[in-house]
Amino acid sequence: MLLTAIGVAVATLLVGVAVGWTANRLAGPDGVPTTAAATPRSGLPTVALGDLPVQARETLALVDGGGRLPYAKDGTTFNNFEGLLPARPRGYYREYTVPTPGEPDRGARRLVVGGEGDVYYTDDHYQSFRQVVR
Repeated sequence: MLLTAIGVAVATLLVGVAVGWTANRLAGPDGVPTTAAATPRSGLPTVALGDLPVQARETLALVDGGGRLPYAKDGTTFNNFEGLLPARPRGYYREYTVPTPGEPDRGARRLVVGGEGDVYYTDDHYQSFRQVVR
């Protein structure tokens, strides 16, 4: 009976350690849990969500929340003609304008969001991308 109780206690301790380790691995530098483990990896350079310009974070919040986006092209298919993002079927990627203060038009900044929740940011009109880790 004592050995069974000790075995249960050790198993409970090991599960607790494993859960804590996993939670710490999924936490950002500030200790706040992230969803990075659910973000498909592309092999591209990355940028943390918090390091994006405020306008990009606001645009992504609108996209995630189904909010009204200000530009007619927002939500249209991004075809990946440049071939910089991972190859996916047509319609997988959608593009969204990230407003640039002082620009009279849409500017060069965009978010491209994939059907599996992957998010990419470009500030040079598709010449380069960084995958957003959130």
